Amino acid sequence: MSEPLRITYLRHSGFAVETGGALLVFDDAESEQSREGGIAQGHVDRALLERYESVIFFVSHSHDDHYNEAIFSFSDLPKVRYVLGFPAPAGREAGSMRKGDDLSLFGVDITAYGSTDEGVSFLVRAGGWTIFHAGDLNFWHWREESTFKEIAQAEEAFHAEVAPLIGREIDFAMFPLDPRMGEMYDAGAQYFLMEVRPKVMIPMHWWGRAEAALEFARRNRSKHTEILALTRPGESLRAERDPSGE
Repeated sequence: MSEPLRITYLRHSGFAVETGGALLVFDDAESEQSREGGIAQGHVDRALLERYESVIFFVSHSHDDHYNEAIFSFSDLPKVRYVLGFPAPAGREAGSMRKGDDLSLFGVDITAYGSTDEGVSFLVRAGGWTIFHAGDLNFWHWREESTFKEIAQAEEAFHAEVAPLIGREIDFAMFPLDPRMGEMYDAGAQYFLMEVRPKVMIPMHWWGRAEAALEFARRNRSKHTEILALTRPGESLRAERDPSGE
């Protein structure tokens, strides 16, 4: 039986997922201890964390658009844990995962998958749901700067990292777009849709260009995958399975 679930967009590649008494925070590069208002305003604060039985911060890699060390301002709360796709900074208590690692915390099961940039991507099972956060896993094809050979190698590397996910049942996938790559800004996301077929995809990493996420959602919905573009910090979606499990 699955618990009700809510996914809230924070900023850029940041999301907060609430299910089964747990709060899962992915790639929150905006956390600041002084902020107030909670995820309805698109950021995480101490008052919010205190409402949950457990809190896990996930950081796919250390780029500053995915990671802010201010998340460790909550480390004094015994219910808070940190899972990083890179070695923990000096003096910080956190679990560090590499591709292929498995970890369980507070009844949440976590598997680290690969990336085509730094760090990892995360497959998380919580509250009866399976959630995938891609981090910077994408087909990075800088066509104006790269040779044909480099582009082909990037595509091959991307396909290799996606392959282990094919056949996995994924309820929600957060996956990057990047308008900086030009017309084929969504090539990686389209491939992921075709091969992995998550039930719901949420575009991320669109660098303030909400129209890119909205256009991607409009053009790529299919009978296999619903695409929901959350474009305003604090915007959320809710999900609940019916008794049949559908």
